[in-house]
Amino acid sequence: QVQLVESGGGLVQAGGSLRLSCAASGRTSGTNAMAWFRQAPGKAREFVAGITWSGGTTDYTDSVKGRFTISRDNAKNTVYLQMSSLKPEDTAVYYCAAAARYYVTIPQNTGAYNYWGQGTQVTVSS
Repeated sequence: QVQLVESGGGLVQAGGSLRLSCAASGRTSGTNAMAWFRQAPGKAREFVAGITWSGGTTDYTDSVKGRFTISRDNAKNTVYLQMSSLKPEDTAVYYCAAAARYYVTIPQNTGAYNYWGQGTQVTVSS
């Protein structure tokens, strides 16, 4: 099993920045791609950004391209999401996820991910 714990959420004004962290523990050798999803009230959980195990490939949803950066430090078993130029529409609970199997491309569907964190709230005020 793999446990994921997110941190770094909070309240920030529009235009501000936050960095989310996701610390993995347990059988981390059994993880491949990792990703951040978010879920706003009344909406479905959506893909935000993903990264391969090597960190060589990343992917982003269009609405965050140029503003968010995903990275990982495998020595620390941690994935980061640096968020800049935040907008009120970025307000959501952000979840970290890890896939157990290998994918050629970074999957954007929730069903591809086996492990999930408990989520961290990000609120952007206008």
